[in-house]
Amino acid sequence: MQKKAKLLILIVCMIAVVGIASVIGVIGLTSASSSSRSTEYVVMVSTSMEPSIYRGDIVKVENNPSKIQVGDIIIYNATWIPEEVLHRVIAVHKAENGTTYFIAKGDNNPAQDPEPVYQNQIVSKVLTSNGKPVVIPKIGYISLWIRGL
Repeated sequence: MQKKAKLLILIVCMIAVVGIASVIGVIGLTSASSSSRSTEYVVMVSTSMEPSIYRGDIVKVENNPSKIQVGDIIIYNATWIPEEVLHRVIAVHKAENGTTYFIAKGDNNPAQDPEPVYQNQIVSKVLTSNGKPVVIPKIGYISLWIRGL
């Protein structure tokens, strides 16, 4: 009987942790385009960044980053689909008028994104620690399930 009680307590605790983390992910995703600089959490929706970031992982992001360079993982408002995209910057260029633009690509995608990314499209940048994205693995799956994704 004690084994069943311990197992039940463990399951309830795990559900509570996953639920709290999922709420954090949903809040982070819905407020990723706020105008003030802050740190939040975002749930990865696709498999385009594997193996760096997997679908269902939660990443820590800085909103409205001031400096973007090659290797940074950004979230931007895409012009080629009606959604935000989380991909890595693979090149930085200057247009003839002097405007800086970025080329992005999902680590798991065979080709770069079809359109350049301009600074005003960038919503946030994934924070890193020791050169790797700050990730909470798989906890965001519940928020994906809740949102039907």
